[in-house]
Amino acid sequence: MTGVLIMREYIEQIHQKLNGTKRKRTENLKYVVFALAAFAVLRGILTAVGANVTVSNSVDGRELPIYCVETQEKKIAISFDAAWGNEDTAKILEILKKNNVRATFFMTGGWVESYPDDVKAILADGHDLGNHSENHKNMSQLSDEEKKEEIMKVHQKVQELTGYEMFLFRPPYGDYDNAVVNVAKDCGYFTIQWDVDSLDWKDYGVDSIIKTVTQHKHLGNGSIVLCHNGAKFTAKALDTLIATLKNEGYTFVPISELIYRDHYHMNHEGRQIQN
Repeated sequence: MTGVLIMREYIEQIHQKLNGTKRKRTENLKYVVFALAAFAVLRGILTAVGANVTVSNSVDGRELPIYCVETQEKKIAISFDAAWGNEDTAKILEILKKNNVRATFFMTGGWVESYPDDVKAILADGHDLGNHSENHKNMSQLSDEEKKEEIMKVHQKVQELTGYEMFLFRPPYGDYDNAVVNVAKDCGYFTIQWDVDSLDWKDYGVDSIIKTVTQHKHLGNGSIVLCHNGAKFTAKALDTLIATLKNEGYTFVPISELIYRDHYHMNHEGRQIQN
């Protein structure tokens, strides 16, 4: 915009010259033509730059995953990490279906191998299938090649099992660095974190999960809530948790429908913002 304003000021100066002597009218007209041509070129350059730089996860040299999304709509996403246990998966799916809520399940390779029918059931109910790595390792401690293997092994398992091409990746333990985000991107993945942790994995009880989420300081439009399908009290808390959030005006969407796929940038909090 600064370049455009400068060019406009330049054109105005030229118009002032045109109000001078008639004998310079022809020469000044040439300046106007030149200025207009330059303005058109500048505008084209700015447009091209805006069209090409459409996606950025970089903030002050750091590559950031998506913690939440800026939106005017009062919608949030609930997610479940599936790395161990399966006693409550069917119950969780039943509660989600009863409440007409679609969620996102991040699965490890071991969980996919152990519970293939549940993977299919999750997808059949309209939920996202997300990648939680093959072996649930600290991704930042691996080489780039090992990072890629951790992502693509489970990707291939899910693709062969369901035909679904996953594109959402949550690093185990929330552990990441610039290389993790970049390798995931090279593998065709958005790296997803959360801004609301239910703390269900601490097994504090049903009331604790509900209170932790509904009174969380970061809960708001575009929030991503972290839960675990294998935690002791998650299934017991889920129905009331959903009802409470709905009473507060929130609607639920899977992460795939919350995030922006293109034309976005990140702020320092990991909030994805549409350009």
